[in-house]
Amino acid sequence: MSKTQFRTRASSRVVLAFSLAIGAWAGWAAMAPLVAQSGSTATSMPVFEVDAAWPPKLPYNWIVGHVPSVAVDSHDHVFILHRPNTIPPEDRARAAPPVIEFDANGKFVTAWGGPGIPGFDWPDSEHGIFIDYKDNVWIGGSAPIAPSLRNLNDDMLLKFDRQGKFLLQIGGRSVSGGNKDTKSVHQSADVFVWAKTNEAFVADGYGNRRVVVFDADTGAFKRMWGAFGNAPIDPPPPPARGTQPAGAAAGAGRGRGAPVLDTEGDGAPQFGSPVHSVKVSNDSLVYVADRPNRRVQVFTPDGKYVTQVFVNRAGPSNGSAAGVAFSPDSAQRFLYVADYGNSHVLSVRRAERETWRLSGSSPHGGRFQREYLYGRSRAGRARTAAAIQGHVGHDAAKRVDAGAVGRAAHATVTFGARIAAVGRRLAR
Repeated sequence: MSKTQFRTRASSRVVLAFSLAIGAWAGWAAMAPLVAQSGSTATSMPVFEVDAAWPPKLPYNWIVGHVPSVAVDSHDHVFILHRPNTIPPEDRARAAPPVIEFDANGKFVTAWGGPGIPGFDWPDSEHGIFIDYKDNVWIGGSAPIAPSLRNLNDDMLLKFDRQGKFLLQIGGRSVSGGNKDTKSVHQSADVFVWAKTNEAFVADGYGNRRVVVFDADTGAFKRMWGAFGNAPIDPPPPPARGTQPAGAAAGAGRGRGAPVLDTEGDGAPQFGSPVHSVKVSNDSLVYVADRPNRRVQVFTPDGKYVTQVFVNRAGPSNGSAAGVAFSPDSAQRFLYVADYGNSHVLSVRRAERETWRLSGSSPHGGRFQREYLYGRSRAGRARTAAAIQGHVGHDAAKRVDAGAVGRAAHATVTFGARIAAVGRRLAR
């Protein structure tokens, strides 16, 4: 595909992509053109190209496991979270520490984290990483739902400074009392710290079905809610083996199986599991990705339901909305949604709820499969960052959108907005 085709508008382009392989970094091929799902033409969409030179090889002959999450700090440094325990046992001695930091140009800076350090419970299966407005690093886990070495629950949410100094733990190992518990999480998927109130909004998660809010300094419980602002309740126990009806929710929310999907009405009165992502917009709205119910619900910061948008509600996958992020213009005109089960990245005009497809799955480079989580820097500078997770093998990609708002339908900042995408197959 020619660069002329990639630069149809030349107002926004992706320029950094890489693949994360065992023991080395390898480049992706070029991305396919973007496809609009609405009636507008694809030429009004941003177009992308790939730079396979980013990032360099990891030092010390390190390798990485599943990469479920990525975050960007106020310095445009990219923090990758990976799962060392998913590396084959014969190679695990070469595992990099779980948190790996790169500078804005992809140069390795440092790495830290992992179990065995006194004072806190490190997750058995790392899941989400978020960097708040003070550049503190938040980490959660999803064991035993995701690959782990022990049948123990990751019921903790950890906070560190950007050098890895431990600051705070909410919850602990296998301590959750369910959706009514105000002192812990239960396999939380994502967290967002809102600077206006210094509160941590948690997508909680794989074990619970709620958004729960804590004070970001003390960890004190503030409030919680479920879908439509309802009180969250624990899910019913799974049916006994052999009694589940054909086509029921086997693999629900994880893009597998062929369940009967609801396509009418408002949808389930409770979040499904997992409640997979949460972000707060500049205009004080809370966006929650309800992956198995294939929707994004919107609330006030106090948990009052505002509206919702469905994401490929009719399938074919039984799980879609996995991650959300905002375009880095001050108005945050666009919401980016990772459609996990259908392997697309979607862009939604927040005001009109008009949806576009930005990319899709492909065996070729520059596209994503099973997009996972998003993160974006909060620097408010011209060079802003966002992150998208997908997992095709050990694939990872870093994308730069260099568009100008108003010159194309999905241009996101004036100059050099940076989007990073990382992932690896089987991240859950």
